[in-house]
Amino acid sequence: MVEDSQIKATVSPFAIREGEIKVFDGKDGYVSMNQIIHKINIGHITDLHFVILNLVNEFEFITSRQLYQLLEWKGIEVKSQDKLNNKLEQLVKSKILTRYYFNSDEGKGIYRVYCLEKMGKYLLNSRGEECKWQPTDNTKPVAMIKKRLAGNQTIIAYLRKVKAFDTYTPKPSITAKKLGKVFKATGGDIRLTKNGKSIDFLFEVIRREDDWKKKLSDKMKLYGDFYESFVPNDSGFQNMPQLIIICEDDKHMAESFKEIVINKLEIPKLKLYFTTDLRQNEETLNKTLVEFKIDKNTEKYKMVEVEVKLLGM
Repeated sequence: MVEDSQIKATVSPFAIREGEIKVFDGKDGYVSMNQIIHKINIGHITDLHFVILNLVNEFEFITSRQLYQLLEWKGIEVKSQDKLNNKLEQLVKSKILTRYYFNSDEGKGIYRVYCLEKMGKYLLNSRGEECKWQPTDNTKPVAMIKKRLAGNQTIIAYLRKVKAFDTYTPKPSITAKKLGKVFKATGGDIRLTKNGKSIDFLFEVIRREDDWKKKLSDKMKLYGDFYESFVPNDSGFQNMPQLIIICEDDKHMAESFKEIVINKLEIPKLKLYFTTDLRQNEETLNKTLVEFKIDKNTEKYKMVEVEVKLLGM
């Protein structure tokens, strides 16, 4: 597997491309549960397949590379990316998982996205695993899926590269009390612990979809409500979590910050940080966060990299 530091991409694979569509790349036709049970009985579907299935269920949408990194982190031997791809192919052929790729005027995307199929839910339920998947989940648009993939990448970067990493939650639910709404942080939650003290990082992923500015404004209003009313143990957080906006690139960070300022959506109690997809590929994450400060000379905002020693190894 190519290491993060060896990736020379200048554009995030999870950025929005113009005219992009999601293309089905799974299996058509019918597979019976009896056929699947037979494959389990003869050892063609093993416990490792169920570990993969659980990870897909946990993250909803995921790439094979992300799966490989998570399995490696868990200490589960899969030998190679090709071996994992073979197992994923078996699950797709059995209609336990399904698969998509993205296509645009620039051509096919370089990766495949895996998610559950109906048979996968049945198998997880049979083992007492919680699975909230429903068929309509697989109809989600490109931007929603790419937000999940960018969030996955960030979670995986933290669990692999940050010594203080404690736990993660891919889809944390947060309550905006005054507005009476429960919403999700699209990039997930990371808990870091050092010397008995913990801090949560909430990640919100922004993509350049057609109405991204309005969606950012709407989401910041929900976060503003949450932080304004925050007391310990709200939405499961003992202390106020740190919000970090994940953008497609540096220019997108500046555009997002401008949108927040113009619409007066800054959160008084919070210092807002930004990052990008490709910054997660750095060998260490201690300089991957950015904030916007007013330059005393120009009296204009400028982007400043923040060194956070807690994010080192």
